Amino acid sequence: MKDGAIIHSVIFSLKHEKGSSAEQRFLEDGRAALSSIPTVKEFQVFREISIKNTYDFGFSMRFDSRADYEAYNAHPQHVAFVRDRWDQEVSQFLEIDYAGYEH
Repeated sequence: MKDGAIIHSVIFSLKHEKGSSAEQRFLEDGRAALSSIPTVKEFQVFREISIKNTYDFGFSMRFDSRADYEAYNAHPQHVAFVRDRWDQEVSQFLEIDYAGYEH
């Protein structure tokens, strides 16, 4: 990982029925909306396979710098997705933001 890069990950569950078209639409719309923000790199969607937690999905992306991460957080497309979709359709989540560890 490049110096200064940040990995932004969020694991979550949806209010929608598992396997439903609403679930699929949320994941597809999330990918389309968030991956098109200019500072987002390597956007990925994941399905949880472990029985060790209660979350179902994950979004992960990389930013080249803290400034790029902050630009993403403030970007109108991100703000709108959180307001219009995330806050309405996500039942639980955990957000984790990583930077490279140097000792």
